[in-house]
Amino acid sequence: MTDRSTLVLRRLSLLAAVFAFGLVMFGAFVRLSNAGLSCPDWPTCYGQATWPTAPHEVAKADAAFPQRPFEDNKAWREQVHRMLAGTLGCAVFAMALIAAWRQRTRAVAVLLGAGFAVVGITLYMHHDFLWSTAASALAIGLPLAAALTLPRPGAWRASVLAFAVIIFQAMLGMWTVTLLLKPIVVMGHLLGGLTTFALLAWSALRYAGVGSGDDRFAGLRRFVVLGLVLLAVQIALGGWTSSNYAALACGTDFPKCLGQWMPPTDFHQGFILWREIGVNYEGGVLDLAARSAIQIAHRIGALVVFCYLGWLAHKVARAGLRPFGIAIAAALVTQVLLGISNVHFGLPLWVATAHNGVAAVLLFTLLATLARTQRRRADGSPLVESTG
Repeated sequence: MTDRSTLVLRRLSLLAAVFAFGLVMFGAFVRLSNAGLSCPDWPTCYGQATWPTAPHEVAKADAAFPQRPFEDNKAWREQVHRMLAGTLGCAVFAMALIAAWRQRTRAVAVLLGAGFAVVGITLYMHHDFLWSTAASALAIGLPLAAALTLPRPGAWRASVLAFAVIIFQAMLGMWTVTLLLKPIVVMGHLLGGLTTFALLAWSALRYAGVGSGDDRFAGLRRFVVLGLVLLAVQIALGGWTSSNYAALACGTDFPKCLGQWMPPTDFHQGFILWREIGVNYEGGVLDLAARSAIQIAHRIGALVVFCYLGWLAHKVARAGLRPFGIAIAAALVTQVLLGISNVHFGLPLWVATAHNGVAAVLLFTLLATLARTQRRRADGSPLVESTG
């Protein structure tokens, strides 16, 4: 019989996964509308829990941050995004605590992780960056250790791991502002959001009992895992393209770039991951050749992923999981069409935002397929997950 905590986690993980998907979409909207630095401080916005609204508040904000004049149409987006992220963090904390509750040491680690996260944020707000970093490291490390040593496998472990990831994701959000949209941090923030979504989606799938009564689909696992790895690399390339403002480096040409099959490129400069601190990276700092190299790499990656996942969709359907194969293929084709539309139509905001959202949908289809290849008990609860 499924115990009460599993029933609670089943519902909570589903709600959290749906919420995380919406947050990924809204985060993309914030980033793509150039609102990422619209609140120059963190976690407040011009020193407020919300954002300035009254004329005297706006005047005070402009005086305090003359380098970043207040823009109402952007500031609300960034601060609402932070509020939504905080709400998701509370839900994930509840999941982690419930999942670890029967293991007292791990539950204490989760509680301490939450406490150190609060301390780290407080210290950061008081500009004590050294001790803030130390507290944040403990906030991430304690639930991470709890997740890796949790005796209960699979979805239980993923629930605790999601809490460690979302704390790190909060730190990346902080560094995004502090380091002025540093590309490696912005890309990491995107990956962190999708990793959080993936862990919550996996938890929801496994708590819901998605799986098989036997090992008849076990042979598909390694192919699906490889698909997930390739997709993760391609998402990282997409994040690098976006964070370096290279989406239109090839103009509106497709499949050519700037009217050529191989325009001047600078892959070395394009893929230097760590650059100096103190530079404002809003709008990008790379020249056209470096940005073109990034865009071309993203296109090549898209071709590789399209070919592999197209083959995988066919293989999954032929193996007896036809709905899963169709879902992978539909999400894949939609994502490619959105990517081409981004270039052809000059990066419309709604198309670029949808491109991020469908990446999450494609990720979910692969996770659902992987979950379907796993075994479950007669009562629907998962056995130990494997990827081999």
